[in-house]
This record gives sequence, structure tokens and C-alpha cells, in this order.
Amino acid sequence: MIPGGVPGGRWAPPQAWRALDASVDVPGSKSLTARYLVAAALADGPSLIRGALRARDTDLMAAALSALGSRIEPQDTPPPQPEPPRGAGQPPPAARGVDLLVEPGPLRGGAVDVGLAGTVMRFLAPVAALADGTTRFTGDPAAARRPIGPLLDALERLGVATRRPVGASLPFEVSGRGRVAGGPVTLDASASSQFLSALLLAAPRFAAGARVVLEPRRLPSRPHVAMTLEALAAFGARSTAHGDYAWEVAPGGLAGREITVEPDLTSAAPFLAAALVAPGTVRLRGWPRRTTQAGALMLDYLTAFGGQTAWRDGALAATGTGPISPVRLDLRDAGELTPVVAALATLADGPSRLDGIAHLRGHETDRLAALEREINRLGARAEQTADGITITPAPLRGALVRTYGDHRMAMFGAVVALKTPGVVVEDLGATAKTFPGFAAAWEAML
Repeated sequence: MIPGGVPGGRWAPPQAWRALDASVDVPGSKSLTARYLVAAALADGPSLIRGALRARDTDLMAAALSALGSRIEPQDTPPPQPEPPRGAGQPPPAARGVDLLVEPGPLRGGAVDVGLAGTVMRFLAPVAALADGTTRFTGDPAAARRPIGPLLDALERLGVATRRPVGASLPFEVSGRGRVAGGPVTLDASASSQFLSALLLAAPRFAAGARVVLEPRRLPSRPHVAMTLEALAAFGARSTAHGDYAWEVAPGGLAGREITVEPDLTSAAPFLAAALVAPGTVRLRGWPRRTTQAGALMLDYLTAFGGQTAWRDGALAATGTGPISPVRLDLRDAGELTPVVAALATLADGPSRLDGIAHLRGHETDRLAALEREINRLGARAEQTADGITITPAPLRGALVRTYGDHRMAMFGAVVALKTPGVVVEDLGATAKTFPGFAAAWEAML
């Protein structure tokens, strides 16, 4: 049985009965772990990735890269040092990430199971184009609804052969010939910035590198592209931005590196949100002073809701100071935060509007439709717009919050449950996608 849960994977998240005063650790960034694994597998020598996330998405990435020719092995790590005494409300640090040794090998065709991971499905399509042989991509049924077509179109414009079904994303095949000529290519990344990141990550191995121009000139989740370029630079690649919608990556390969993964700031978002709901103070240990993670934008959103953030004793502290203020926010750069932001809007003291997130209809589930249904089921009112969602709070009632297999919807349910008796999250297992042990960390915080 899951801690605090009931048979079948359901979970009854606890309510906040007192002001919070807690310190929390979160696991390593999924987005950074995925990018470092791909770059290390394409490098010209071994790499050591320290503190890598161990979760379903990253395990699938490592397994897929192994199938394509890399050797990825966990490394022994030093025993943990004794911890100082902790005060009330301070849970033990989360389990440390794993150190992974990545030894690249000749790329070969193989079988890739993407699960429900957009990073695996998209990042590895250009990698498969560099392999010798055909790679077949399969995954969970819901993954067939996640868009991939524009990326495969771009690969075909670069001379790569693909096969794909009509009306679905999976299964598809990429037939590699051991090299990709590269050069200029247009790309439609309006549905996902991962299409762009995928091409950029592989471009140093293209014979002529790549110059990627976006058509149309729309790009959601722009900070994730900055993260990709920073990861490439860490592995020795040279890239240049030409305005806001074109990027050039020079040929020349990638160098093996030792690199450390930052904590996942998007997974930290529900814990920071809890400080406003309870209210109280929650400290996130290990929060980087400088980062390309879009999850860092949560600090701006907390301020908009009326919270406060500050650095205290080497941690990032979020504090709730009273009622949650209604907001109007453009979330286009940090769409992954939308379910947690929507939970705060549902508990606010006035109507809110969240914009810039039409692309969330193509995530693990149609997140806008999922939020609309679940917020309305809880007793508030939510309505989709062309580009987002409006939320009008009302007295909430306990209900089963359906997750649709989406880890972020489970986190939405946990935040709402802090002030809503009788909330049960349908499928806690969905959080294993990016945060194994989420429920234990959540209950320890409280």
C-alpha cells in the first residue's frame, strides 16, 4: 500500500492542519538528466553524470540509449555523511540521485520504448538518424497522441527516411545510414520546444552541423531551449542564436564530461505552493542561484499570488502571508507548472486566468481538458479558452481527482487537498514518471 493511500494506487493526501515550517529536498531535474544522457551518448569519450534522476522517464532514456549502442552503468557512491539534527517539520533529505557512467559506442538501430516520455520519443529520433540501421519507436497507448510529425518532417528534409502511421505518433521508424548531412532546415516547433531541442542535441554530429529556422515563428517553453544550448556548451559544442527563431550548431562532435544534475525545480513547485495554501514556510534545499530551468519561474508566480520568497540559510524559502490573490499569468515559458498554478488559482479569493498554454493539449494528457474537468468536479468553475483556462473559485467538496496517467495532475490533487477534506488522488503511481517517493516527501513535509 502507498503511504497514506488505499489499495489500487489511490492516495488520500493529508490536509494542512497547522502552519507549515518544513525543509524539503527534491530529486534531480528530469529535463537536465535527459539532455545530459543524450549528449554523453553522442560524445567522443566517457562521461560521468552525477545526481541523475532515477525515475521512469530517465530509466527509459537510459535503456533506449543502451539499445542504440551506449553503455550506461550506475557507479558506487560514497556513503552518506551523518546528518545534523532536524527540527520539527523537517523531513530527511530525499534519496540521492544516481551517478551514471556513460560510455558511448557506435550507434546502431534498435528498439526504443518511449513509455509516455516526450523526451525519449523526440530526443532520440535524430539520434536514430545517426545510427546504422532502422530504429522502431513504440510506447504507451497515450503516447500515440503526443505530437512528433513536425520533427520527423524536418528529419526527412535532411534526407533521413522515416515511416509512421496515419493519425498517430506511434509506432514510427527512423532508418539511419550512420550519418546525417545536416545543414539548413525549417522546423515547426509550435507544438513543443522538444522538437527544436532534439535537432540541436544531435546537430554537432551532423556532417555540416545544422541551422534550424522556425516556421511558423512560435516557440513554447523557450527556457527549455536555453537549457539545451547550455547542455551542449557543457559538452563542448558551439552554437549561435540568430534572432529569436533561428539557431546554428557547428559540426565537430561532443566531448565527454563530468557534470552534476540540479534539483528538479518543476517538481519543487507543489511544495512551494503548499507554503501559500497552509500557510507557512517551506524551504527547498539545493535551489540553484542561476539556472535555465523553467521551474524557477515559479518564484514569480508565487509572488503574483501574494506569497514571498527569500534565500535563508542556503535554501530557497517560500512563505504564505494570507489569502491567495487571483492572478492573470502568461505561462507559455513554463507550461509544466500549469497544474500546480491552477491548484493555487482554484484556492484563491477571486477569478484567475492562465494564458499561453494551448500546447498543453498535447502533453501526457490534454492538460487543459483534464484541469477543466477536475476543477469543476471539485466544485469550482473552470473553462478553457483558445490559449488557456479561466478559473473561478467556489467552496470545494471532496472528490476523486483523476490523473489521466499524468504526474502533474497528481501534484495538482495534492495541493488542492491541503484545504479540501475528502480529496483522493486516483493514481499516485503516475508520479513515478518524474518523482518516485512523492507521497512520502509530501507527507513528511506536513
